[in-house]
Amino acid sequence: MQRFPAPFEPFRFEGRELYLKRDDLIHPLFSGNKYRKLYALLQTPYDAIDTLVSYGGIQSNAMLSIAVLCRLKGWRFEYTAKTAPRHLKSDPQGNYSHAMALGMQLYEAHPTAYDAAVNALKARHNENERVRLISQGGADPAAQEGVSVLAEEIRQWQTAQGIERLNVVTPSGTGTTAAYLAESLPECRIVTVAAVGDPAYLQRQIETLMPIPQNLTILSTPYRFGSLHEELLQTYEKLKAAGVEFDLVYAPVTWLALMEAWDELEGEVLYVHSGGVSGNGTMLARYARRP
Repeated sequence: MQRFPAPFEPFRFEGRELYLKRDDLIHPLFSGNKYRKLYALLQTPYDAIDTLVSYGGIQSNAMLSIAVLCRLKGWRFEYTAKTAPRHLKSDPQGNYSHAMALGMQLYEAHPTAYDAAVNALKARHNENERVRLISQGGADPAAQEGVSVLAEEIRQWQTAQGIERLNVVTPSGTGTTAAYLAESLPECRIVTVAAVGDPAYLQRQIETLMPIPQNLTILSTPYRFGSLHEELLQTYEKLKAAGVEFDLVYAPVTWLALMEAWDELEGEVLYVHSGGVSGNGTMLARYARRP
């Protein structure tokens, strides 16, 4: 690990002053909310587990973070995904390339057989205590430990800065980080954006872990997850020009929603950088291939 605890920094964007929690600086490939979600496993003795298994997208940030974790701990990593595109196999890129180089064992399933393959993974986990299952995106109660550490870092910083009212902003896929942050920081307002699906979908995801915290605000976005839009690319470029690179999937939609809701927020704003910049190369390539 490189820099931990990750620093807090002032940041100016679109004429607005706020702060960043630079969780992206913890490790080049294992950082942000994925580091927090996997924190408990990082503390687990290497001889307590043989194998981690997970599933999800072929360019998933969580996939790469788990691959790094397994390399650090000496564990086997098995990952199930839908059949990889031919161009990716012939020219490995992005998180897929990094994870394979780290020793990830990839099991591909045809889209029609994917759900059955995931169910088989879960059954295997239940049968072998030395095999640990990590749900897609790290949505697991074990994530609470790492997020609570993040919450305490924020609390100590807020106290040191003398900030009375604080809005903590973080993107959401499964909502795991946002929900546990809200639970651990009841004195703050946690603001998140439903980047995958609509707010109702995000609420259902969170409710698999806990009741919706009262201090959690969910903003919506008109953009479909992973879709290409010029305004998203422009937001990414503006953020980078302001001095910090963010991921191209979750961050632009979150920043656009945050700017729109800015006037409704009372107090200071802290944006928690979720890492994930390792996937930007493949996203930029997708933008470059647009007609």
